[in-house]
Amino acid sequence: MRTPLLILIAGPYRSGTDGDPARIAANLERLEEASAPIFRLGHVPMIGEWVALPILRTLGPDRSAEESLDGDVMYETAHRLLQHCDAVLRLPGASAGADKDVEIARERGLPVYFSIDEIPAA
Repeated sequence: MRTPLLILIAGPYRSGTDGDPARIAANLERLEEASAPIFRLGHVPMIGEWVALPILRTLGPDRSAEESLDGDVMYETAHRLLQHCDAVLRLPGASAGADKDVEIARERGLPVYFSIDEIPAA
């Protein structure tokens, strides 16, 4: 049996939504749909928004200039998470953030999967 991997699920979150909360929620739901199959394979799924969204909610009005854009917090959270992840699952769809996740993963020598079927069982 392999050791379980911490797998970051990367894909569109805000991309293509024009800021529409319903479309953003639908994108998050698509990301989350990949979590159960990863779990069933014996791994731990992770989505950057699961960590970043509570941070954004609790930063409050006293955000520093570098925290002023939600994207900065989202990207920085994903970047920090990737220091702990063992692999990335890149879901389809245009997303600069997900593309950056793939780039960072490859720089770190981590496997990047483009389908659940590519992920080995633990």
